[in-house]
Amino acid sequence: MPSAPDRNHVALLQHMRPLVRGRADATMALARQFAAAGERQVAVELANEALIAAPGDGEVRALSAELLGQTVPDWHFVITRDHVRNQAYADALARVVTPDSLVLEIGTGTGILAMMAARLGARVITCEANPAIAAAARAVIRANGLSDRITVVNKHSTDLDADADLGGRADVLVSEIVSNDMLSECVLPAHADAAARLLKNHAHVIPARGRVRAALSHDDQKGGRELTVDSGFDLSAFNRLARAQYEIRVRDPRLTLRSAPADLFTFAFDGSQPVTDGRTEIELVSTGGEVNGISQWIALDLDDQGLYENRPGAGQASCWGSLFWPLAQPLVTAPGDVVRVGGYHTQERVRLWRIVE
Repeated sequence: MPSAPDRNHVALLQHMRPLVRGRADATMALARQFAAAGERQVAVELANEALIAAPGDGEVRALSAELLGQTVPDWHFVITRDHVRNQAYADALARVVTPDSLVLEIGTGTGILAMMAARLGARVITCEANPAIAAAARAVIRANGLSDRITVVNKHSTDLDADADLGGRADVLVSEIVSNDMLSECVLPAHADAAARLLKNHAHVIPARGRVRAALSHDDQKGGRELTVDSGFDLSAFNRLARAQYEIRVRDPRLTLRSAPADLFTFAFDGSQPVTDGRTEIELVSTGGEVNGISQWIALDLDDQGLYENRPGAGQASCWGSLFWPLAQPLVTAPGDVVRVGGYHTQERVRLWRIVE
């Protein structure tokens, strides 16, 4: 809770709002002060007001972009250009959404999924915890003439009230709050909460399932990531601080799969699966050649008909990269050799490793 001096400072800033109205530079300066005081919602409002007041002012635009983009991950500008992903969602929504549907979306982002549902005639409630993203999504939705069908609620989904915010429980839940390890955007607890409080019985959930897949692989550039000897000094002990995995674009030719894939974990997103930690082991059968890591990627079963998967390979493209888990020592394998892999997940993380006999 803010201290008394902090509350007094915020109150003083509020008194200044009418004084800067219509003056872009002063409005932007006040926005920065609100942001420094932790009042992100007001800061976003003022930054947008400054842009409207002086749309051609380069300095105002640079300052507003700095403030508005401060909490917006770059991947928002990548995922919406993934046309295969977009079409998979559009097709899945078209199979279940009708003009009588109430659709709940978790994680508005650009608003593209909400607009897909609204285009089918549905009424859509979409929630977005980030005030800068929520404001931008409203502008996008307004520009596309869908404000009468879509309501953007600036809340986390766990703070929504079915009656007050939705006007009743939803017929369809759609979200894209998965990451390249599937879980680190909290898709499991968010969907479990929504299923229990915000959805009708037997509501449609898109995606219905998510699968974490793995295969033996070889990264041609793995050695270039490791410290060895430089300037006459052995730096290899520093490698213990490297992350356990790193990302590789799915079409990068440096990566070669050395086995058929297998599902490491499968998660139901309809709330029917307990949100608990889990552990498993799988066997991967090598096609032969050197193996210096395990590739991990995701597959989304949008429903019983639609699939989106970012499997690595030539000519593939995806907004998600694959994750590469390097082995401590490379293996020289023959076709048919079996490598055992262990996996563990919490609600928010997946990790995997080679099981050494």
